[in-house]
Amino acid sequence: MASVKSLACTFAVSVCVCIAFAGSVSAEEAAPTEHTLNYKTVSVKGKDVELKIDWTRPADWKATDSRPAVVFFHGGGWTGGAPGQFAEHSIELAKLGMVCFRGQYRLLDKKNKDAPDICVEDASDAFEYVRSHASEFGIDPERIAAGGGSAGGHLAAYLGMMDDTKSDVSRKPAALLLFNPVYDNGPGGWGTARVGDQYAKYSPAHNITADDPPSIVFLGTNDKLIPVATAEKFRDDCKRVGVNSELHLYEKQPHGFFNAKKGGKDEYYRDTLAKSVNFLTELGWVQP
Repeated sequence: MASVKSLACTFAVSVCVCIAFAGSVSAEEAAPTEHTLNYKTVSVKGKDVELKIDWTRPADWKATDSRPAVVFFHGGGWTGGAPGQFAEHSIELAKLGMVCFRGQYRLLDKKNKDAPDICVEDASDAFEYVRSHASEFGIDPERIAAGGGSAGGHLAAYLGMMDDTKSDVSRKPAALLLFNPVYDNGPGGWGTARVGDQYAKYSPAHNITADDPPSIVFLGTNDKLIPVATAEKFRDDCKRVGVNSELHLYEKQPHGFFNAKKGGKDEYYRDTLAKSVNFLTELGWVQP
């Protein structure tokens, strides 16, 4: 695995190049800037594989800033998908001043029933990397949210609800943006075939405590993976311990209804994004 120092040096050089480019256009013309970096090297079938973080920052970003941020994780049942799922969300939130990250994580083999240990490990490491490099990313380490859809929503909620004892750098986000998250892995919940009777080790819904972050949750009433009752219980259990959790239900919508779509069919993407912005505004993180 490359050292943090070497990664930081590469990152610093890239930032200088991007800043120089951004300085060549006016603030009105400049769009959010995209960049990709490696946060971790892992061994997959005997070969070193670099895991990446895509990040989107505002046009007027500076490394000396202290901006709010969000780390997104894609869905795909822990076995598929790609970080690009939240690229559009990242662009829109960057226009409001946030720095947005999309973390890559190792995927499980569809043919076996392994528990998602590598998924939660990589998500935790990606979040830790972002927070530990906050001063280089121009972000406030106390205002980093985690977000995701489906299995990515599970990973974000996992970071929010699980007690972190692995590192000196906290892996607990300050807020959660959850899009049809499969966050109940207990008996009868999603993912039980993989986690079995060890569900308490993986299931955010079974680890809600008073120190967890506020959350906003989006769910379609026709979601075949997550019953409405599961989302309502999560909301109520959060509120029972004094944690704010908003639940927004969308009538007759299926799993994945929130994704940005081609051809202008973005009604639900736009609505869930607007509600996410309202949530972040109430936290004092953005000003639409």
